[in-house]
Amino acid sequence: MENYIICNCKQVSYTDIEKALSNHNKMEDVLEVFADVQRITHCSTGCGGCHDKVLAVISEIMMG
Repeated sequence: MENYIICNCKQVSYTDIEKALSNHNKMEDVLEVFADVQRITHCSTGCGGCHDKVLAVISEIMMG
């Protein structure tokens, strides 16, 4: 997978989100995981325009 920026405001990439998910398992609640990823990477804390993209990436990674 090519690495690309998901959150422009905080310059958070696909790989940054992937790394933030390393402690999570596939059965966890996506919104709880989103909050943890947000805490670690600060994604979607600027303008919030990437919120749906971040959720989609988390879902994609967690689904394997």
